[in-house]
Amino acid sequence: MADGKYTAEDIKVLEGLEGVRKRPSMYIGSTGKDGLHHLVYEVVDNSVDEALAGYCKKIIVSINKDGSVTVEDDGRGIPVDPHPTLKVPAVQVALTKLHAGGKFDKKSYVISGGLHGVGVSVVNALSKKLIVEVKKDGKVYIQEYSKGDPKTKLQVSGKTEGTGTTITFWPDPEIFSTLNFDYKVLETRFREIVFLNAGLKIILTDENKDKKEEFFSAGGLIEFVKWLNQSREVIHKPIYFKKESENNTLEVAIQYNEGYQENIFGFVNTINTVEGGTHVSGFKTALTRVINDYAKKTGMIKNGESLEGDDVREGITAIISLKMANPQFEGQTKTKLGNSEMKGFVDSIVTQSLLEFFEENPTIAKKITSKSLESAKARLAAKKAKDLVRRKNAFSFGGLPGKLADCSSKKTESTEIYIVEGLSAAGTAKDARNKEIQAILPLKGKPLNVEKSNPVKVLSSEEIANIITVIGTGVGEQFDINNLRYGRVVIMTDADVDGEHIKTLLLTFFFRYMHQLIENGNVFVALPPLFRVRKGQKDIYVYSDEELKKIDGLDNAIITRFKGLGEMSSTQLWDTTMNPKVRKIKKIFIEDAVEADRVFSMLMGDDVQARKAFIQENAKEANLDV
Repeated sequence: MADGKYTAEDIKVLEGLEGVRKRPSMYIGSTGKDGLHHLVYEVVDNSVDEALAGYCKKIIVSINKDGSVTVEDDGRGIPVDPHPTLKVPAVQVALTKLHAGGKFDKKSYVISGGLHGVGVSVVNALSKKLIVEVKKDGKVYIQEYSKGDPKTKLQVSGKTEGTGTTITFWPDPEIFSTLNFDYKVLETRFREIVFLNAGLKIILTDENKDKKEEFFSAGGLIEFVKWLNQSREVIHKPIYFKKESENNTLEVAIQYNEGYQENIFGFVNTINTVEGGTHVSGFKTALTRVINDYAKKTGMIKNGESLEGDDVREGITAIISLKMANPQFEGQTKTKLGNSEMKGFVDSIVTQSLLEFFEENPTIAKKITSKSLESAKARLAAKKAKDLVRRKNAFSFGGLPGKLADCSSKKTESTEIYIVEGLSAAGTAKDARNKEIQAILPLKGKPLNVEKSNPVKVLSSEEIANIITVIGTGVGEQFDINNLRYGRVVIMTDADVDGEHIKTLLLTFFFRYMHQLIENGNVFVALPPLFRVRKGQKDIYVYSDEELKKIDGLDNAIITRFKGLGEMSSTQLWDTTMNPKVRKIKKIFIEDAVEADRVFSMLMGDDVQARKAFIQENAKEANLDV
């Protein structure tokens, strides 16, 4: 197009799976760690669909020493007979064509987790090598691919009595920035899958770490809520019900605990709908109505009073698992259910089932309603605390805390607020910063542990109130991302035990009261160096013990260990930790909301033994000065 002409010759048609390789992030989200693991989920989801259809009982997933992953199931096996129009084996069509599979006519799979029929073909496109093996009709069929293209024809390699599909794939290093599969990430996902599909067994093996684990749940959702509440003090046995109607099945498990957090997790065809949707809305509406009706009927509330949604959901852990045909997803991550008819469907079933349960279990019904009434009292007190915070801040300059050193720019996308441990370090940070785009908020002492505090105490805390005011979005139901004052919220603490504790306390607050801020990618952790190594006239800053060991000639270097931010000069702090051009900074994101909830409740709750075990298991991953 050097001559400026734009003709039909300039329109490039990407054949087959070429488009996937050109724009992989469109199909798997990213080419980093998340995208890499998404490949495994796509293959496993096909096997789970076989389980949903009633044909698969066991899935074996192996992380192999050669960098590949093998997924084997005992389902019916992908069809191998010639496709009626394309005249090649159906398995080859499934592996080489986008939007090809048994999910579209709703005959082979009425319900499926694979959303768009792109799964296994995308995995094939993004693998330098893929081998598919199908056991069917007494024979074993095998075929090899590379980067989406068949390298061999489908061949019979032996005889068999069973059925099933085995796929082994080697992710393409030209596509992915990392090729290391994380056992824990897969473990979390597979545990969820078996809870949501009672009776299905998944075996995970990691040959590199010599680890093997078997996931199986006979109790399904009942075991799921118990597992989530294992480090909390529960107030009743789980409430469980399951109802089917045409092609839709709803399963719900509910268990309240003595805590203050609301934990409602929605799933559609085993996919975690992290943004909620119509099924979650229907559940919440029904829950509020039933508890209000019970409270009025038993005289626990009078004079036309009523409980709000927040009141009845305090301390709840609930799983809503919907299995349905033709789910329509929307939202930023395509994980919000949009089918409008599901709100009424879920509302109706939950209302009827909860009313029956409350009638048959008046002791539990009274406990739940009493907790909701206590929550209502706390809500009114929390409203007074919020109003008090607003009045206090009205006396500060511009309605902001007096100790905030604000930046001059008002452009949210380019500004950042550093929440800094200690007045001394904050003073250094104020001198070091770029005043145009970087604001500093000092923290005095350790912030409140919100996991063990009711909302009144949380919102009455001066340090927490300052953070809420400075960020600007509000909290809980009032959260509005459009009011965010800074594009990045950066936690900056010392690299010691106290610093790590403060960091965890702050992350707990953000997760419990402003989780949308994390999901929107606005929360970061600063990574100050642990050491300064002086070699001649040159200073080298080192961020981990492993990095330090790799430096040549350490015996002749002067090594300085930075125990706190305050030990650095403003120039050093800028050069190493605050200069956007050279600093190291970690973005916080929620890999799995269910696992994040469990870890925060365990780390910040009352279960000392569980916390001790977690710390011992993960101690090697932390760089601490103990």
